[in-house]
Amino acid sequence: MACLNGGRTRDEHAAVPLTPAELAVDAVAVRRAGAFAVHLHARDNRGDQTMAPAACDAAVEAIRAAAPGLPIGLTTSSEVDPDPFARAAAVRAWRNPPDFVSVKLSELGWAGIVRAALHAGIAVEAGLTTPEDAEELARSPFAHQVVRSLVEVAGGVGDARAIAERIPGEVRQLWHGFGERTWEVLPVAIAAGHEVRVGLEDVLVLPDGRTAQNNAELVAAAVALGPPTSG
Repeated sequence: MACLNGGRTRDEHAAVPLTPAELAVDAVAVRRAGAFAVHLHARDNRGDQTMAPAACDAAVEAIRAAAPGLPIGLTTSSEVDPDPFARAAAVRAWRNPPDFVSVKLSELGWAGIVRAALHAGIAVEAGLTTPEDAEELARSPFAHQVVRSLVEVAGGVGDARAIAERIPGEVRQLWHGFGERTWEVLPVAIAAGHEVRVGLEDVLVLPDGRTAQNNAELVAAAVALGPPTSG
């Protein structure tokens, strides 16, 4: 999966896509590079992250027109809006909904956002940043309703494994890291047969330490690590 922008600014990397048109161009490029889906944070006219229907609908519409059939995911992060009730209301208000949303179980009110998404017919990725998050997912009524779990670690492989071993066996896993340690986490995930995510939201450099030109170059580098070897 390609994570196209997140909260990144152009000051951090000149190729961060912000507008619907830029996101659409990037979606086509990462698909050609090997991405099976895209995850993004919509932006308003000032370039700020938003879950407002107008901005989210426009981003989804632009990508669907440019890359038909490519699954599209949107964030529901508290970084966009700290109010979980407002985020759940935004999900219900989308007129051109994405294929899936990412919901972090470490954030207050996560269950209400999951319910809002499922009621709207939107699939849910469960974001897990700690072993406790994985245990909470396993105890929840949503364990068998999420499309996948996201093993999201700022550290290395040991942190990822500590989360992964607590995820119910039937739940698909997608691993991703942050910063240079991304390239420590991804090969292990691929060898274990898990899906992976990469893009400018997570990391700005390639495995050899060079700054990536764009999202497509990061995706190509991840694809070069090899296909999953099991389940």
